[in-house]
Amino acid sequence: MSSVQSLVDKKKKTFIGLPAPLGYVPGLGRGATGFTTRSDIGPARDADDIPEDRHAPPTKKKKTEDEEEEEDLNDANYDEFAGYGGSLCARDPYDQDDAEADLIYNNIDERMDEKRKERREKRLRMELENFRKEVPKVQHIFSDITRALSSVTAEEWANIPEVGDVRNKSQRNPRAEKFTPVPDSVLNKNRHFGETSTAVDLREQRFGGLTTPFPGDLTPGFNTPATNIDMKKIGQARSTLMDIKLTQVSDSVSGQTVVDPKGYLTDLQSMIPSRGADISDVKKARLLLKSVRETNPKHPPAWIASATLEEVTGKLQTARNLILQGCEECPKSEDLWLEAVRIMPGDQAKHVVAQAIRQLPQSVKIWMKAASLESNVKDKKRIFRKALENVPNSVALWKAAVELEDEENARIMLSRAVECCPTNVELWLALARLETYENGRKVLNRARDNIPTDRQIWITAAKLEEANGNIKMVDKIVERALTSLHANGVEINREQWMKDAEDAEKAGSTATCKAIIHHIIAIGVDEEDKKRTWMDDAEVAAVHGAIECARAIFAEALSVFPSKKSIWYNAAGFEKDHGTRESLEELLQRAVAHCPRAEKLWLMGAKSNWLAGNVAKAREILALAFQANPNSEEIWLAAVKLESENNEFVRARKLLQRARTNAPTARVFMKSVKLEWCLGELDNARKLLEESVKLYPTFPKVCNGLIL
Repeated sequence: MSSVQSLVDKKKKTFIGLPAPLGYVPGLGRGATGFTTRSDIGPARDADDIPEDRHAPPTKKKKTEDEEEEEDLNDANYDEFAGYGGSLCARDPYDQDDAEADLIYNNIDERMDEKRKERREKRLRMELENFRKEVPKVQHIFSDITRALSSVTAEEWANIPEVGDVRNKSQRNPRAEKFTPVPDSVLNKNRHFGETSTAVDLREQRFGGLTTPFPGDLTPGFNTPATNIDMKKIGQARSTLMDIKLTQVSDSVSGQTVVDPKGYLTDLQSMIPSRGADISDVKKARLLLKSVRETNPKHPPAWIASATLEEVTGKLQTARNLILQGCEECPKSEDLWLEAVRIMPGDQAKHVVAQAIRQLPQSVKIWMKAASLESNVKDKKRIFRKALENVPNSVALWKAAVELEDEENARIMLSRAVECCPTNVELWLALARLETYENGRKVLNRARDNIPTDRQIWITAAKLEEANGNIKMVDKIVERALTSLHANGVEINREQWMKDAEDAEKAGSTATCKAIIHHIIAIGVDEEDKKRTWMDDAEVAAVHGAIECARAIFAEALSVFPSKKSIWYNAAGFEKDHGTRESLEELLQRAVAHCPRAEKLWLMGAKSNWLAGNVAKAREILALAFQANPNSEEIWLAAVKLESENNEFVRARKLLQRARTNAPTARVFMKSVKLEWCLGELDNARKLLEESVKLYPTFPKVCNGLIL
């Protein structure tokens, strides 16, 4: 078994299967002698014949130029999908069948090429057009200008001046060169330049060789100070230089300046693009947007962004070409058409918007843009009417069309508008304003039927009744409004109604304002928070300038809390700041009727009449105050002050005497002492002072008066 394995594992001889070498004789090593026969040599041949070697190895066929190289079966030449490169049948013989097959395939290729020729040529033309749009020729850049030359008449063309010589006068007639002699001062200054002196200067003999005639570091050859540079002077010099340059730019002939010195920097700032960026960033953005357009040509934002980029960088014509190409690719994009109209100039914009309307006849924005391009009101009306034929349910179009009409035509158009847009409140209200009183009521009733959930219709109805003198209906309409809205499931928003009340006051409808406040003020407010909430509402209304709203809030609060002195104080302060004297006195009369123990309210009423010059009325009020508050120190002192200010000193003495009896207080005694002292009755003043010290020894003013 081992011998068999050794035979299997034995290395194979290298010469097995190969041709015998030249001159090989089998068995020569064993003593055999080789011989040659005629059959080995072959027949007789000429000397020029190529000798035939019986044992020569077969020669390889030499490759000709026409023959292909041997097939490359290397792994680098192998593709997983296509296999090895090159022809698989390159080594096979080429016969007539192969030639016939090649002819058939060539005919098929030519036929297929003819079918794709038109498509290929069309693609090439489109690529050329796109290239021309990105890199237009000069004649294309000025195509709009050359197109405008068609409107030039023959007379205008003949009046165009010849170019002639564009050089200025100094260039056409050069002056002879002039030579100016050098002044003597320059010659004298440089006369000793470069000379050497062998004499010693007197200063050097006196002060030494290191002392120079120039102070500090300032030497003749280096006129630069060694101290720090004054930057302030340099800035002033720069400003002066700028002023000189701006002055030189001015036109000395006409007196008008070409450059405005004040607006110089502003003009420079305006030259900077609003979206300025680095050039490399612009190129990157342009390539990126181009890739987006080619990948998805039906994406309108890509076209808009590309056109905007070109517009910002100053390539307006390229931007227009791009936006028009985008409109061709995306004809149903509203934003794309609007951007195209914006970029295009004048008449071209009208042409573009006409194309946009044909593509999108239902677009309200495009119709509005078309109307804005017209300068004539008649043309605008025509466009809006055409637009309403296509989009009759557009509220924006109806509003714009009505604004251009007179009152009568506007009323007619609004009558049609509410039929086309029955759920729009503004159109109903506008129609009601233009109608008469009776027709306005009918219009508002129809509006309530179509829109039962809108509060503005009810408020407008209340204003209409108030404007026509039917004040009693105002409160009823507001009450019905709240009931109807609540029945239709509308949430009553207190803040909105308060705002409506302020708007009604600003419109002059005070009765409507008060009615709204009366019915809405208590909604959504807890019982314990009513006083605080209502006072805050009144303060907010006063800050907003809604005086009647604040007055109505105070009236409602006083009707609910008639005995609250703080509310009366706030209401009186409000009337003092924003009302009249009559309204204040009326309020104070009602206040003291509900709060007779409120001394401050009595005093406010008396002071108001006193300041108005009605002293008798003030005395009457104080008399009533004495009855309600017989022992009130404030009222006694107020009465004394009233009499003393009016030089009724006898009355003042009597009042103080009664006060010392009925309401003896330290302040009453002190006022008595001061009055006697002012009248010159020092003995009486001293007696009263001693008496007050006995009664009120701890009162500081009395003690101080005694010391004095």
